[in-house]
Amino acid sequence: ATSSSINARRSIASTWARHYSTGKEVEPQQKAQSIIDALPGNSFISKTGYITVGAGLITWAISKEIYVFNEETLVLGSFIGIVTYLIKIMKQPYNEWAEGHINRVRDILVQAREDHKVAVKERVNDVNQLQDIVDVTKNLFEMSKEMARLEAEAFELKQKSAVSAELKSVLDSWVRYENSVREREQKELATSVIESVKAQLQDSKTQDQILAQCFKDVEKIAARA
Repeated sequence: ATSSSINARRSIASTWARHYSTGKEVEPQQKAQSIIDALPGNSFISKTGYITVGAGLITWAISKEIYVFNEETLVLGSFIGIVTYLIKIMKQPYNEWAEGHINRVRDILVQAREDHKVAVKERVNDVNQLQDIVDVTKNLFEMSKEMARLEAEAFELKQKSAVSAELKSVLDSWVRYENSVREREQKELATSVIESVKAQLQDSKTQDQILAQCFKDVEKIAARA
């Protein structure tokens, strides 16, 4: 078991050696600076404090045989390094995406607020335009009452005119009837008078009286002449 553990450590160490030997060489100062930048904290002192505390804890754990350095430690360290590197390279795009999303949400909220302000202003203007609606309604009501009164008077006058026209028609018909009756009576009277005169003229006594009266009239005229 011990020999297999040693062989595993050697294979992992050789793998890391080949990886770093084939990769681009980095200055130790830059490598140290990149490691420090990857640590949490805002100042150099706080970041180096994390390194000091971590190294002290690891040294104390190894010295007390609480933790044994083996191939699992290398795997864990490699995993932590990869995760740290991925977090570092993805931090900037994620921050840009988050900032863009926040800006979009902020723009939507600002636009919604402006639209709400415009809607409120339009509503206030509509209400201001309708503030005289009571007086206008009263005036319209008075006007409608006046129109109803005028229509009632016009209807009454129309009915009176119709009644007057009907009465005039009846009276005219009665006048025409009376005129026709009077004309007929006068015609009958004239006819009866003419017939009576004709009958009297046919009487010999009447004729003698008429002739005698004519002679008297002629004599009077001659005496005057």
